[in-house]
Amino acid sequence: MDKNKKLHLVSLGCTKNLIDSEVMLGRLKDYELVDEGDSADVIIVNTCGFIDAAKEESIQTILNLHKERKNDSLLVMSGCLSERYKEELQKDLKEVDIFTGVGDYDRIDELIELKQNRFSPKSYLIKNEERVITGSNYHAYIKLSEGCNQQCSFCAIPQFKGKLQSRELSSIVEEVKQLTKKGYYDFSFISQDSSSYLRDFDVKDGLIELINAVEKIEGVTSARILYLYPSTLSDEVLEKIISSSVFHNYFDMPIQHISDRLLKIMRRGSGSEVIKHQLEIMRSAPDSFVRTSIIVGHPTESDEDFEELVEFLNDFHFDRINVFAYSDEDGTKAKTLKDKIPLEVIEKRIEILNKIIQKQTQKSLENDMGKEIEIITQGESSEGEFFIASKKSIWAEDIDGEILINESEVETKVGKRYTALIEQIAGDKLVGKITREA
Repeated sequence: MDKNKKLHLVSLGCTKNLIDSEVMLGRLKDYELVDEGDSADVIIVNTCGFIDAAKEESIQTILNLHKERKNDSLLVMSGCLSERYKEELQKDLKEVDIFTGVGDYDRIDELIELKQNRFSPKSYLIKNEERVITGSNYHAYIKLSEGCNQQCSFCAIPQFKGKLQSRELSSIVEEVKQLTKKGYYDFSFISQDSSSYLRDFDVKDGLIELINAVEKIEGVTSARILYLYPSTLSDEVLEKIISSSVFHNYFDMPIQHISDRLLKIMRRGSGSEVIKHQLEIMRSAPDSFVRTSIIVGHPTESDEDFEELVEFLNDFHFDRINVFAYSDEDGTKAKTLKDKIPLEVIEKRIEILNKIIQKQTQKSLENDMGKEIEIITQGESSEGEFFIASKKSIWAEDIDGEILINESEVETKVGKRYTALIEQIAGDKLVGKITREA
């Protein structure tokens, strides 16, 4: 490839997409990465196709970049939306030069060269592909698998990503080892349903094998697992996380709802008693952090279902809660259901939950007031140069908040661990001073 050529990449959607974007950057490392599309020779938009808002954002991003780009540039559409609606998009989006799906990330360089009549075979899972980690000099996301065996009524992901395909443990271990050699020490392990990892290899609790293997890797000092699924999560896995010397007591389990009637319609595979039992184990773990996601307005969600959810969220203390408005997705069971919930009802319900979320988040922040906690510095803060941005070590990257450091008793470097005294809360952010190296 010509080292003088420039690349502009936009990664939309979830952190799993970010990993795929980093693989593409690794394959295109001879390109100079630029911030603006109008100077790029190749523009890649890694799209999200999960919900309507994400689809609209993906399409609009493509159209905006097309308006600005050079005449001789290539515009590439990759990711979930491109995989799910490739035939339709190829007919309607003439602005795009190359459409790629979810299995083409490690051959993006060859797909670009395919325009010059070159070809190579396709692969799907990440193996030993080199990645260019973006946005951090200490943290990396590690993908556990592709696809999903769950049949949630509202989700179309299994249709276009297929059945569960777990990465071999040796491949994951090798990737982590290579990253630790580059100075990375904090890792988030993710997939669509992380607690199903290795079930396609007839291993019931693959996360236990993962934890055992990662704990042996020199240089890994901090790790967490994202996207646990209630019906495939065992008490043994929870106990293994809690007893781990490396993995934080960080629990991210989207419950989606708590009404047994609605959970059954949603095809979640577990009832409220199982969910509550798992959450109690998580909450009782020392210094635990518990995150979840909720869907509001799923077809047939009654006032009684919603009131049950509100009561539960008021009673159980989550540290963070994400709320999503239900939207019909092509090919899903939920789209075929009658008794759709009016948009104005969904919006009112979300407004009620947002007030609960604000209280829960505030309570979580207040738990750290006056305490010394371990933090990791991240550079200039969102509030400007007068503060250093940081995060609590247990928190996941980017999604759990920002700690503002306004004073330090030691010299600081980005990506290093320190002990900080939390002195106040400013809105949704903690404020503190660094007292010493961790």
